[in-house]
Amino acid sequence: MNKREGEGSSHRSGVAVQECEMTANPTSPIIAAFKVFQQELDIKHDKYERLVKISRDITIESKRTIFLLHRVTTVPDTEDILNEAEGKLDGVRQKIGQVAEELRGEDIHQFHKAFTPGIQEYVEAVSFLHYIRHRSLISLEEINARLVFMRAEKADVKGSAEGLPLGTQVLTFHVTPSDYLLGVADLTGELMRMCISSVGNGDIDTPFQLSQFLRQIHDGFSYIGNTGPYEVSKKLHTLRQSLGKVEDACYTLRVRGSEIPKHMLADVFCSRTALIDPEEGVV
Repeated sequence: MNKREGEGSSHRSGVAVQECEMTANPTSPIIAAFKVFQQELDIKHDKYERLVKISRDITIESKRTIFLLHRVTTVPDTEDILNEAEGKLDGVRQKIGQVAEELRGEDIHQFHKAFTPGIQEYVEAVSFLHYIRHRSLISLEEINARLVFMRAEKADVKGSAEGLPLGTQVLTFHVTPSDYLLGVADLTGELMRMCISSVGNGDIDTPFQLSQFLRQIHDGFSYIGNTGPYEVSKKLHTLRQSLGKVEDACYTLRVRGSEIPKHMLADVFCSRTALIDPEEGVV
């Protein structure tokens, strides 16, 4: 027993001596390697935090754009509102350009969680504007086509692309299919609110248009089912709720629309939607 204890004591002493030598020797290759790892992790952490802040700005401006677009149901001339919303989205796209700069040369999947909330909100806003203008769903290709940015290279560049001035670089940002689907799923809630506003203003045509459009989106998401991202299947329930409320409004307008004055349609609609079971989906 004493011999084993002596061997264990000598081993611990050897480890302690090695630790002291490593601490005292800053030129140790192990210490140098871990210092490099520390610097890399700090750089990635700082980049992640910058992306989170940019994503918050994108979310805030996109929400403001959505609130602005809801005013189209209350004004006779909607072009001024749509142009103002387009200007706000141009500012949002500049923020997305900052995200593209931060991601230059990086693996997008390492930082995706940092900026995905803002991108989803942007998809929701730009698809809402596109629907109001064209009464159709914007495609992923159309969204990505607007996310091409020209940036002047601050450092000296060795070469330039054909037809571009020296020092100019083209940056692109690609919205992922999952972010696109999640943004479109959130769009259905805004369309449901647009339906309520339209009914309150006596517009009995828009709810039926929205009902058909939401049904098409619901059918598209049904094809995906459980094969898509987990977040998409979670939002499918909310999509069904929005569709159910819009279809209930259409039913009310079709059956009792001629009996109810236009200024009371919104109150009747709100009272009926309040009775919908929140756990009930579309059959």
